[in-house]
Amino acid sequence: MAEHTEQEKREKLKELVKDARIGMLTTMTADGRHLSRPMALQDVEFDGDLWFFAYADSDLVAELRAHPQVNVSFSDAKQHAWTSVSGAAAQVEDRAKAEELWNPLMKAWFPDGLETPNLTLIKVRAESAEYWEAAHSSRVVTLLGYAKAAVTGKITQGGENETVRL
Repeated sequence: MAEHTEQEKREKLKELVKDARIGMLTTMTADGRHLSRPMALQDVEFDGDLWFFAYADSDLVAELRAHPQVNVSFSDAKQHAWTSVSGAAAQVEDRAKAEELWNPLMKAWFPDGLETPNLTLIKVRAESAEYWEAAHSSRVVTLLGYAKAAVTGKITQGGENETVRL
């Protein structure tokens, strides 16, 4: 397997995040438990920041105020790829950024659009990430590889795994 440059790894990470679109945002509760929620990613041009809409008075916002270190994981079944992004989250009140990021589909969660009471932004500043990408694009080929490994006892070549420093 060829070594990838940091820039190549960053570009691959951008592609995987863009393709996934829905992430599981994991915060820590007041009693020290990890809690994950599905969140729709708002900015597809991943530049190290992940943006989400939320309610300012939500448990999510309270949790990240107390413990800003979060994780956002993405899964893209079509690409057989998984991504995990760690970073610091903060609530951001920025009307211009909200207007830039707003998508009419968000009305399903925020019925009054940008005028929804308590609407706020969550910004996750990525610090590091890791991604895994299956070597085969076919689910059947991937499953056959797992079965072969189980029968022969030999570890399957699971594809590509990279850690990215941001």
